[in-house]
Amino acid sequence: MRVPTSDRLTTYRNKRDFTRTREPAGATVSVGSLPTGNRFVVQRHRARRLHYDFRLEMDGVLASWAVPKGPSLDPNVRRAAFHVEDHPLEYYDFEGVIPAGEYGGGDVIVWDVGTWDHYYQREDRDPVDAVARGELHVELDGQKLKGKFVLVRTSVDDAGKESWLLLHKKDEFATKGWDAEDHPRSVLSGRTNDEVKADPDRLWRSDLPASEAAIPLRPPVFEPVSRAELRALDRLGSSGRWEVFGRELKVTNLDKVLFPARSREKPVTKRDLIRYAAQIGPTLVPYLTRRALNMHRYPNGVGSAGFWHKELPDHAPSWLIRWNNPDADPDETQTYLVVDEPAAVVWAANFGALEWHAWTSRVEDPQRPTYALFDIDPGETTTWSEVLALARLHRTAFEHLGVASFPKLTGRRGLQIWVPIATGPSFDETREWVERVSRTVGAVVPDAVSWKWQVRERGGLARLDYTQNAINKTLVAPYSPRATAGAPVSAPIAWDELEDPKLRPDRYTIRSILKRLDERGDLFAPVLTTPQRLPRLQ
Repeated sequence: MRVPTSDRLTTYRNKRDFTRTREPAGATVSVGSLPTGNRFVVQRHRARRLHYDFRLEMDGVLASWAVPKGPSLDPNVRRAAFHVEDHPLEYYDFEGVIPAGEYGGGDVIVWDVGTWDHYYQREDRDPVDAVARGELHVELDGQKLKGKFVLVRTSVDDAGKESWLLLHKKDEFATKGWDAEDHPRSVLSGRTNDEVKADPDRLWRSDLPASEAAIPLRPPVFEPVSRAELRALDRLGSSGRWEVFGRELKVTNLDKVLFPARSREKPVTKRDLIRYAAQIGPTLVPYLTRRALNMHRYPNGVGSAGFWHKELPDHAPSWLIRWNNPDADPDETQTYLVVDEPAAVVWAANFGALEWHAWTSRVEDPQRPTYALFDIDPGETTTWSEVLALARLHRTAFEHLGVASFPKLTGRRGLQIWVPIATGPSFDETREWVERVSRTVGAVVPDAVSWKWQVRERGGLARLDYTQNAINKTLVAPYSPRATAGAPVSAPIAWDELEDPKLRPDRYTIRSILKRLDERGDLFAPVLTTPQRLPRLQ
């Protein structure tokens, strides 16, 4: 009887501590399904010793052998191979680094990929049965490896470790003297192991569904929405189907006014919002990717009451990425939207989410933030000049501490400052650090700041709100609209703009921010690539 895929991964899982290793655990994917078929991959893996991982897709897993000297096309060469535990399919295209100290720690490149066919001997028509019997004949069609190979088991020791031989048959692809080490580069990236080690693209993360285990280390880059796609949106009636970023979306109530007009401006319709979501999406997504999204919905526009919507509805398209919060209580949100592509921003806008608030931690490590957040929240009597004065004091504090920090307008009355940090400190540790900095700043102007929790107890003074540094607490994402007249956005600024007399917290709207992006670029982008250690405070 065939062993279920989940059971075939038991040995693999038992050999790893998934609270430490970043490899995929092979858990059930949360949406869609993984491709299955007859793929093969060979990965050049420098762990304690250099070896080549030879993997064949079969029965829903990657049957795997470690080949110390690598495969060869030379039929006179016999390579030792050691049958290791089956691996999850997600290993197929992994290229990056497994951190030192974890199982298999080292750098990995995808040395070869392709497809394979089983040409069976005797009654072994099923390759899984052939492996169990100890003799597997395969024909590879890869970029480096081609032709007929055979894997033969030679011994099994007392611990059950299987020794095999891998050799190439004498066929038209046989090449005398062919050595894998003469072909050291990845077929995916063209890089060597040294180059991947110096600048990895991904790390393994294991305490996740396997489909989410490879963690990208660089912000994603997306193509902008095309003029043709925008024209197609303009041509739609009040509702219809719109294909954008390769996804077909059903958009509705396009002529509904969502934001009332500001002075000398037109009201903002749902069509306007959706257009903006498509235009800003490629810039916005890196700030949302791999993070749970809290949506502030106003289906009937900002003239009516809005509400927080966190649970992704069952009717949401299957291509949207979901994250199931493993720590959620039964009465809490279970499944969140994770925006990993621009079309998901458009979907959220059509869903009536006028504001987009992403978690400050990633789904792979929800208990550890990647930002320390400073929120200058003005009171009823706080002037904009006082907000700017508080921002300047923060700027001076960060300069003194040697910390890179990035301000942005809230789109309403205040100003926020984001400090990117390397994953490590807990929310409690981060909140304590932010509180100490904030109280030091507040002590300079005690008459302008209140530390009271309740708004009515603050006497109209500003609050330096460090409490947002907690799991599932959020600040509005950069470039997100705000639910008020004119559709202002939370716009990143440069520190020297604090001296601009025209600066206002709601200066930029969905109609003006794109021009600013063209002129100034994305001023917030360094928060994505500047991980820092929070310095010790005296």
